Amino acid sequence: MTFALCGLSVVQPERSIEQRAAAEVAKTFLGVNGREAHALASLFRRTQVCSRASVLLEPSADCEPRQSFYPPAVGPADRGPATAVRMQRYAAETVPLAHAAASEALERSATAPGEVTHLITVSCTGFFAPGIDVALVKSLELPPTVGRVHIGFMGCHGALNAFRVAEALVGSCPAARVLVCAVELCSLHYQYGTDPQHLVANALFADGAAAFVARRAQPDDGDLWQVAACGSRLVPDAEDAMTWRIGDHGFQMTLSPRVPDLIARHLKPWLEEWLAAEGLTIAEIGSWAVHPGGPRILSSVAEALGLPAGALDISAQVLAECGNMSSPTILFVLDRLRRAGAARPCVALGFGPGLIAEAALLAGQASEAP
Repeated sequence: MTFALCGLSVVQPERSIEQRAAAEVAKTFLGVNGREAHALASLFRRTQVCSRASVLLEPSADCEPRQSFYPPAVGPADRGPATAVRMQRYAAETVPLAHAAASEALERSATAPGEVTHLITVSCTGFFAPGIDVALVKSLELPPTVGRVHIGFMGCHGALNAFRVAEALVGSCPAARVLVCAVELCSLHYQYGTDPQHLVANALFADGAAAFVARRAQPDDGDLWQVAACGSRLVPDAEDAMTWRIGDHGFQMTLSPRVPDLIARHLKPWLEEWLAAEGLTIAEIGSWAVHPGGPRILSSVAEALGLPAGALDISAQVLAECGNMSSPTILFVLDRLRRAGAARPCVALGFGPGLIAEAALLAGQASEAP
C-alpha cells in the first residue's frame, strides 16, 4: 500500500559547534595530550563533519561553545555522568525538540491535530515512561484515542522501520492520518576514555528531530513523495559489526571497521533482487538517500552499487552540516532531495545493529518543492 509523505519537517537544537572546536573540547575533558591529542584531532577531521548541533550547548558571552554537562576527566577511571543522569536530561530535552518537528509537520501538511489517528515515535537514545508518545499527545492536543507505536533502540535505520509501520497502518485504515516523529539526543552518550570505536562515535554523532504525516496516496498526489515499498536484509555473521548497548555511563556504540566491507559485499545482490520484485533495476533509480553513517559507509555504498559521481552528494552534505543524528538523519536527506526536485524513483537506505540494511522505495513525479 503506497502512502504519501506529507509535511516533512526537520529540526535541530538551537546551538551547534564547529568540528574543530569539538575536537578541542574533547581533548580537554577526556584528559588527553601530546600524541593522543593529535590523533584525536585527526580523527575528528576524517569524519568530514563540519558542525554538529547539541542540546547540551549553552549560551556564552564570547560566543564560544560551552557545556557543563560533561566535567573534565579526573583520572583514567572517570567515565562521566551516570546513565540515570543522562536519562534525566533526555526526558527534559527530547520532548521540546520532538514537539517542534511534529507541530511543524502538522502545519505543513495542513493536518489538524484532531485528524491524527495514529502516532509513531522513533528514538534509540533514551527511555522514560510515560514517554515521548504520551508527551506529544498532550502537547500537540492529539485525540486521547490516538493509536501509539514506539520504535525504540533500533539505531540509525529506525525511521525506515517507521515507514513500514506507517505503511501497514495506512493500508489497514483508508482514513488514517499517521504522525511519525523521530528524535535523537546522541550527544548524551559521549564516552570518556580512548577506546577507538567510542572515539569514532564521539566524533560523528549529533542531535536532531524530524517528522511527517503519512496518509493513503491519492491520484492527484504526483508532487508528493510516496513510499511504495519497504525492504530489509540481515547481513549474515555480522552481529558484532555494529552494536548499541546500555552501560553504566551512557549507551555505548561500537562500529567495526568491517562495516564498509560488509556493505560492499552484501548490499548489491540483495538490492538487485529487491528492486527486481518491484520491476526496477539499480540503473533505473533516479536518486539515492543513503544514511550518512560516516564517509566510508557512503563511499562503500557508491562503489558497491556503481553509482555515478555526485549521486550521494546530499547525504554527504547532511553529514558535513549536521553530523550523524541517528534515526532522523535519513529524513534530513530526503527533505533536501525533495526540495531539490530530485528524480524519482528514489531509494532510501539505512544500516543498523544486526548488521541490518533497511530500504524504502519512494515514487511520485519529481518537482521542486518549497
